[in-house]
Amino acid sequence: MRKTLKSIMQIPFIKYNHQKYLDELAKIEQATDGYQVLYTPKEYRLALLQSIKNASQRIYIIALYLERDEAGQEILQAIYDAKINNPHIEVKIFVDWHRGQRGRMGEAKTQTNADYYHQMKLNHPDVDIEVYGVPVNRREVLGVLHLKGSIIDDTLLYSGASINNVYLHKLDKYRYDRYHIITNKTLTNSMVDYIKHNFLTFDGVQRLDQGQHKTRKQLKTEIKELRQHLTQTNYQFEGNADNTILSVTPIVGLGKGNPLNQVIHHLISQAKEQVVFCTPYFNLPPIIIKDIIRQLRKGKKIEIIIGDKTANDFYIPEDEPFNIIGGLPYLYEINLRKFVERLQEFVDKEQLIIRLWKDDEHSYHLKGIWVDDNWVLNTGNNINPRAWRLDLENGILVHDPNGELRDKFVKELNTIREKTQLINHFQQIQASQFYPKQVHKLINRLSRIKIDKIIKRLL
Repeated sequence: MRKTLKSIMQIPFIKYNHQKYLDELAKIEQATDGYQVLYTPKEYRLALLQSIKNASQRIYIIALYLERDEAGQEILQAIYDAKINNPHIEVKIFVDWHRGQRGRMGEAKTQTNADYYHQMKLNHPDVDIEVYGVPVNRREVLGVLHLKGSIIDDTLLYSGASINNVYLHKLDKYRYDRYHIITNKTLTNSMVDYIKHNFLTFDGVQRLDQGQHKTRKQLKTEIKELRQHLTQTNYQFEGNADNTILSVTPIVGLGKGNPLNQVIHHLISQAKEQVVFCTPYFNLPPIIIKDIIRQLRKGKKIEIIIGDKTANDFYIPEDEPFNIIGGLPYLYEINLRKFVERLQEFVDKEQLIIRLWKDDEHSYHLKGIWVDDNWVLNTGNNINPRAWRLDLENGILVHDPNGELRDKFVKELNTIREKTQLINHFQQIQASQFYPKQVHKLINRLSRIKIDKIIKRLL
């Protein structure tokens, strides 16, 4: 029988995607003693400060933002001190261009992070600390720099955390994340080369530590060129590991179908026994919902750890002034309740495990995937439509076929689970009719004009 073009294309897709896709990824050999996992934000902050202090060659800080609060000032001052003590050290900081030029929501426009960077420069006229803003799109709501990772000498400190008080637990509250420290020269060189070739060579990337900044309108063409270029880029390196040894693979992606999205899809789909993944916002892309359901029907075990709505960084307590952003945690909870109700049969069989994380007034920002005790993805990707299409994201895929890091990853997961509640039935999740009146009113209004779907794609 003659095969149609469609049938010919389907055969290699089923075979190639999933396990073969992951097997053929270029991989970098990783030493076991060069991989460390931390379990609290305070540990991470102290490790970051110590690494900066001990730096001898280079300091590259990449984050959504470095805020002008106590933690941000502590980190930036440490960087200045390192440069003063060693003038030959290479120092560059990259933050999102939009986020860097505004303060927190509701604050005066003159009190921005960029103003703080400039003031630090004025206070240290003989020290050149380069702070760059990267505009991934013309408007913040349509895409931001969501790359993660601070590269200090040959060590990568990787976390989904940005740099401020709550992410680094400088004061009373913390936002929980993952914290991995990887010493690997090939890995860090590939990430630094990516920045040099794809950020510093484009006019759209602007210094934020200068007194004057170009406007969005003035950079319209440059931002468009940068975004188009970034959709076609990935980390470049020579793979030196096969599938029998411990390895790491850095991945970057922007736009639908990018390499990081592909890895997440194939990683879940090739699981032989179980998948565990974390996301702070339950707003999964349709393809991931399909992957989960397909794996459940095959008898695989899926565990999802999500932040309780009160642990969401958009949550507004009932005794504080409410705005539209405060409705997001409730929209995500509605998604979760519908999802669990739809798949209640798998919950009953303890095949689908749903955990809600909550710890007093602290917040939850974890993301990542653990598969079959031999694959781990550490990423800043929220696994939601915004991350899938709009933001520039990255991740570090770890392949651990011999279980050399298994104890560390198991401890990481068990530490996360300590603050979780197991959901055995969808009715444990609050129904929307019991939300505060202002929330209930907002959700009804948004649903009526169908803008809730648009909001969940953008935030």
